[in-house]
Amino acid sequence: MAVLRFHAGTLEVRDVAEPAVLPEACRWDARSACHRAPASAYAEVVMAFFSRKLPYDDQARAYAELPHGLRARREPRPYQTEALAAWRSQRGRGVVALPTGAGKSYVAQLAIDAVKRSTLVVVPTLDLVRQWYDGLRAAFDLPVGIIGGGDYRVEDLTVTTYDSAYIHMEHLGARFGLVVFDEVHHLPGEAYALAAKSCLAPYRLGLSATPERADGRHLELEHLVGPLVYRRDVGQLAGDYLAEYRTETIWVDLTDEERAAYEHERGIYRDFVRSQGIRMSRPDGWSQFVVRSSRSEEGRRAMQAYLAQRRLAFAAPSKLNFVEHLLHQHRADRSIVFTQNNSTAYEVSRRFLVPVITHQTKPSERSALLEGFADGTFGALATSKVLNEGVDVPDANVAIVISGSGSVREHVQRLGRILRKAGDKQAVLYELVAAGTAETFTSERRREHDAYR
Repeated sequence: MAVLRFHAGTLEVRDVAEPAVLPEACRWDARSACHRAPASAYAEVVMAFFSRKLPYDDQARAYAELPHGLRARREPRPYQTEALAAWRSQRGRGVVALPTGAGKSYVAQLAIDAVKRSTLVVVPTLDLVRQWYDGLRAAFDLPVGIIGGGDYRVEDLTVTTYDSAYIHMEHLGARFGLVVFDEVHHLPGEAYALAAKSCLAPYRLGLSATPERADGRHLELEHLVGPLVYRRDVGQLAGDYLAEYRTETIWVDLTDEERAAYEHERGIYRDFVRSQGIRMSRPDGWSQFVVRSSRSEEGRRAMQAYLAQRRLAFAAPSKLNFVEHLLHQHRADRSIVFTQNNSTAYEVSRRFLVPVITHQTKPSERSALLEGFADGTFGALATSKVLNEGVDVPDANVAIVISGSGSVREHVQRLGRILRKAGDKQAVLYELVAAGTAETFTSERRREHDAYR
């Protein structure tokens, strides 16, 4: 009889009478005299034996059935019911794409309730660990474990970070029957993908508002998690399930002095790029610029010029003057001011006396600031990138984007921060763009989404 065992993130298959029945992922390992596959092939191997009615001894799985399902249950929204049904139709494997604020975490709770297997939830940040921990405890009335941020406590319901999953999955990979990857677009990175491969969970659910990646590696999600089984975008849910919203792109003219400084610095940068034959539109353009700019005084001056012209476009005083106007206009609202970098976020904080949250903000301070924002103590927050993803700020209804990358995902995530429905809330996102600068092209790239059309 064939025997299945979990070992260090892999699946060992021993004493197979008919090796031809094994899926392609199983390869003969002469060192240990057995067939071996990534642990993620567990479901495929079991189905191969089951479909042919071949006996096997499953010593690999170490996950348990939950004693009960949801204890705090509410009527799911129609699209949440549809998403769950689509996921179950794919044997509990696949990616669900829903906008921020649409209730992705409740879809996950419904999935846990449906399969009633010990579950690992994998998230990108410690803020999301806290949110999922609180949500699972309230929904299931079961002990919830945490792995990450100095904690290591494993329960049948456990929340961990992607980093900790990568570190510990070779030991924990047999412990869970369902794995939920929140913000699943992080998963196809080389290290994080290894965590998914080292887990034998037959049930897999990926969640994201925007699963696509600029590098195309989102195509790996079908192998790591399952196919895209369900999708709804912002425009399809706004009004009924998300707040009504509008977006405004505001072109801010630089002053004559700012324009002169911008053109001067950009000219130095572009002259160097041309002299070196570097094409920044190529995939390796930026890396070539970084390498060559480090080799000479002229190159180092070109790098300084590049950074200077970016600062002038991203945080020119004329832009900040308009931020002052918007904050005054929305003084009765809850506003989040988004920037591309920490230095601009701190400048906004100093100039307008609003609290700032960056990756340097301690977790306790961050929680206190978010609580103050929720209860109205603070009417505005400044941040660089840490509030882009996952953090629940349902009271926010105004987003002011001073600067950002060209990433469509980042821009949609920032919009999502203000879309959680609350009464008849009307949300607005302002995107400030320095007119006549390279930021105009950045703006065009990041608005290539239905939410902005």
